[in-house]
Amino acid sequence: MTRKLFVTTALPYANAAFHIGHMMEYIQADIWVRFQRMQAEGNGLREVHFVGADDTHGTPIMIAAEKEGITPQEFVAKIAAGRAQYLDGFHIAFDNWYSTDSPENVELSQGIYRKLRDAGLIQTKTVDRFFDPVKGMFLADRNIKGECPKCHAKDQYGDNCEVCGAAYQPTELVNPFSVFTNATPILKPSEQYFFKLSDPRCFAFLRDWLNTPGRLQPEMVNKVSEWLGEAGEKLADWDISRDAPYFGIPIPDAPGKYFYVWLDAPVGYLASLKNYCGKKGINYDALLADPGTEQIHFIGKDIVSFHLLFWPAMLQFAKHPTIDRMKVAVHGHLTVNNEKMSKSRGTGISPLRYLNLGMNPEWLRYYLAYKLNSRVEDLDFTGDDFVARVNSDLIGKYVNIASRCAGFIAKKFDGKLAASLSASSQEWIKKALVAEDGTERQATIAANFDSREFGKALREIMEIADVANRFVDENKPWVLAKDESKVAELHDVCTTALILFRQLSILLSPVLPGVAANVRAFLNDDAFTWADTAVASGAAWQPMLGRTIGAYSHLMTRVDAKMIEELFDAPTQQAAAAPAAAAEAAPAAETAAAVGDIEELAPEISIDDFSKIDLRIARIVNCEHVEGAGKLLRLTLDVGEGRHRNVFSGIKSMYKPEDLVGKLTVMVVNLAPRKMKFGVSEGMVLAASAKDEKANPGIYVLNPWPGAEPGMRVR
Repeated sequence: MTRKLFVTTALPYANAAFHIGHMMEYIQADIWVRFQRMQAEGNGLREVHFVGADDTHGTPIMIAAEKEGITPQEFVAKIAAGRAQYLDGFHIAFDNWYSTDSPENVELSQGIYRKLRDAGLIQTKTVDRFFDPVKGMFLADRNIKGECPKCHAKDQYGDNCEVCGAAYQPTELVNPFSVFTNATPILKPSEQYFFKLSDPRCFAFLRDWLNTPGRLQPEMVNKVSEWLGEAGEKLADWDISRDAPYFGIPIPDAPGKYFYVWLDAPVGYLASLKNYCGKKGINYDALLADPGTEQIHFIGKDIVSFHLLFWPAMLQFAKHPTIDRMKVAVHGHLTVNNEKMSKSRGTGISPLRYLNLGMNPEWLRYYLAYKLNSRVEDLDFTGDDFVARVNSDLIGKYVNIASRCAGFIAKKFDGKLAASLSASSQEWIKKALVAEDGTERQATIAANFDSREFGKALREIMEIADVANRFVDENKPWVLAKDESKVAELHDVCTTALILFRQLSILLSPVLPGVAANVRAFLNDDAFTWADTAVASGAAWQPMLGRTIGAYSHLMTRVDAKMIEELFDAPTQQAAAAPAAAAEAAPAAETAAAVGDIEELAPEISIDDFSKIDLRIARIVNCEHVEGAGKLLRLTLDVGEGRHRNVFSGIKSMYKPEDLVGKLTVMVVNLAPRKMKFGVSEGMVLAASAKDEKANPGIYVLNPWPGAEPGMRVR
């Protein structure tokens, strides 16, 4: 039976850009999805649907839109428009990204509600609700803060505590206040709609559902079981309604009432899947009814009360077909130097700043994966550890193998690998890929990826890299290359090293999809599948024998420790003080000089004139000093045309060659080649500078936004 996986992550609230915590969760889910898809490509036993959406409803968005003088829909659309740069920038490949403010979500949410009502699990009560006397409106849970009634943590929202995870009613908060006006809210009566979570049927279901083996981590089973009580006595009915004005989905047959955002937000998983199925011609109802379909949710530990109490109970009694096949993967928080991230303390990390600094997204993917496991543990980001881990593993162990051996294949053997391997080399391959007990390492690595033990998987992959590097060190291809009688041995050694490098690339491809794509192009591989790692069948090396490979280019550069210093948010007080201090210190004449250093605008041209210039995204695949040239660097550029171009650029004063390798830039490709003293320059790289380059010598090579690819035209 085909295993069909419906995979989701927690929906981000559409009132702000993504933060680094979102990226951690999405990267974790993306790695797992990519691993599963490698199984699908190899043996046809997996079908994966990975969907996400913006959580768009609620009073905060309504108020934010009101402040900007736009509709909530326009506000949400503005936030959604900025999502792609993050997802594409970190190689996170959702099949569909949607919104909870959608026709599908209205239909599904109201349908679930009607089924719960028909099952006798909806009732109305007149209750006291918090009302902001200054704002003149009822307050949603997230518009109220106060002290948690359970653990007494301060500054907690009115629905659940982010410290202890407890769920409660907003009226239970100690010393509550309105987030809009800081006023103490007053209680006013209002008729509300409740989901009867206290019903004995809900307790019986949740007790059995939570304790189903493999559904949830043991520590979460224990935690949520405490919230149930011995016989469900701790379960309280759940207020699922909000009063107008409210940006949300109307409750059927209840004028002026809307669903509380936490009712329709999880339904957004289903709405995104249904929208995706419609686009792809997949029968949505048949997919959910298929006994091979499973739901897999990746969520943070701060929202488990909704995903492990209300959400499963709603689905069960709305007769959702996959509730028995749902699994929830809960993770901890991301901390910095063992502290909670805080902009005010300078321990916040902006994912967009990370990308804008030119930091490789796959550095972060690898580092997070190396620290992730299947338990509900916080993950700590430490700058020094990040630099050491990435440079040691990815550069020193992994990329190093290809960079040491690929050149010999190109220069000595016209890019063709050996047609057979010596017995000694075959033994080295087995030594690298087979454990001492005779099991193939790829099987253990696969099991660890599948169970979300990413750190264990990567540590074993690096053990393979250690054996591969030991093989290269002991056989010394650089020495063999100097002895013409050792040509066949050189061919054998370099072929073996590249076979092991390919194996590492396949095993790492869920974590490093961008690098894997470049390796496939270099090795002339159509696709990487997990079946390609099998040793017993010979799939691990036989397809490579006799193959002609492409020219090797740098796959990844080392992390510059200076980047880490620029990555973190500056402490709030320093950030506010710096501009003022700079203004006091800078004489007016200097300010005027800075403005005057901008070059005058060129005469106006027509669009036809501009269209004659062909600007393309180019990747700098190599960069080196030019002997005898004081200002020039020689750049080797890939503009997606199947060959590399040679360009000389006068940027030596600003850049070290190694800092440019792997970066993207913009190039004029239809400029006539120019013959220079040092060779032919086949184009021009764009850079910015001041009018007077002697007085202000800075030269800044253009670096495109993440997501651009070599060959794309700049219009």
